[in-house]
Amino acid sequence: MTRDLSTIVKAYDVRGLVPQELDTDVARALGAAFARFAGAPTIVTARDMRESGVALAAAFAEGANSQGVDVVEAGLGSTDLLYYAAGTLDLPGAMFTASHNPARYNGIKLCLSGARPVGQDSGLRQVREDAQAYLEHGLPTHDGPTGTVTQQDVLAGYAAYMRELVPGIAGIRPLEVVVDAGNGMGGHTVPAVFDGLPLETTELYFALDGSFPNHEANPIDPANMADLQAAVLETGADLGLAFDGDADRCFVVDEKGAIVSPSVLTALIAARELAKHPGATIIHNLITSSVVPEVVVENGGTAVRTRVGHSFIKAEMARTGAVFGGEHSGHFYFAEFWNADSGMLAALHCLAALGTQDGPLSALLAPYDRYAASGEINSTVVDQAAKVAEIQAKYSDLEQDELDGLTVRSAEGWWFNVRASNTEPLLRLNVEAPDVATMARLRDEVLGLIRTP
Repeated sequence: MTRDLSTIVKAYDVRGLVPQELDTDVARALGAAFARFAGAPTIVTARDMRESGVALAAAFAEGANSQGVDVVEAGLGSTDLLYYAAGTLDLPGAMFTASHNPARYNGIKLCLSGARPVGQDSGLRQVREDAQAYLEHGLPTHDGPTGTVTQQDVLAGYAAYMRELVPGIAGIRPLEVVVDAGNGMGGHTVPAVFDGLPLETTELYFALDGSFPNHEANPIDPANMADLQAAVLETGADLGLAFDGDADRCFVVDEKGAIVSPSVLTALIAARELAKHPGATIIHNLITSSVVPEVVVENGGTAVRTRVGHSFIKAEMARTGAVFGGEHSGHFYFAEFWNADSGMLAALHCLAALGTQDGPLSALLAPYDRYAASGEINSTVVDQAAKVAEIQAKYSDLEQDELDGLTVRSAEGWWFNVRASNTEPLLRLNVEAPDVATMARLRDEVLGLIRTP
């Protein structure tokens, strides 16, 4: 029975259960389809620590080779290591990862040369349709020679490049840091990047293990941050860092064991990037804290607000020439890194900011921690459009926009956003206010509307 690839080819990547949805036959067809779509003589690949990635990457390479395209295998790596390879080698790339998904999943993130993203509207739909045809009718014939597979280790080059991009990192004072790699690719990349820096590192779960025996490699869930918080307090460390499975996202814990909001980290990095690029543009999505555009303007930059989703961030960065973009989900994008996201660069910026002054991280970040936020709250709603219209009418006397869902903003400094999930019958609510009491009151008020039949 031929698989229906529309179930695993998502908006931005491929992701599915192995082998029920994603197996070597599917990977081979996707490899051939991507090779033909990319139109380059060579493709570079990398994979995370999931055992299934070995066979899937090999089958993908076979598919590409069948179309006369060579494959350079970078081997084990984080997603941002694959972006580095695609950028420096100027090659299309394929990263085999399911990010923070459970062990039974795997997936593929595709990019063109220069780490340009491939999503549904920029080629992924075409790749899916072609691969579906190949599964049903066989791979297309190719008249020329079959492509080759070679290996190239890019870890040392990646590590050096990461350090080069972050001002002040080479001159930081000695710091104690706890890193929770979650048995993901941070366990592979962190030692290489930190090598030579004055960091005393306590390593949590650095063994590469795609079964995630300790906790899910998903730091956006506070439950997965508990071990890191405890270790920071136990060791008296200056900070803690947590990476997701493919290490493209980074979350931070301060010396008191408190989780740092990604919006606060976005504001800090924005200020640093504006010091390096005066007057530049910074991108932020619409559920990022109001502190981000405030800090951008205070530091002489231009803030541009976008929809949620990395494709929108990257498109706006390219359109505006922005130097940096941040999302509240823990993704951070850098123009000097081909507009791609890198958890490692965010971590290094935090280390550099802390290590080039004498105070603790909590004091350093206090000026950027101005608001109380609800976090994202999901509710099951069958008719999302009708419910959003109801909320829109309820708050019709306030400022509203529909850039992504419905955002309502008050002159009193609070706002909320309600937007529908693209894949599930859910409404997602984010609320922010100047204080916890106002946030809680507004959160409960809007949730009451959402959850009333």
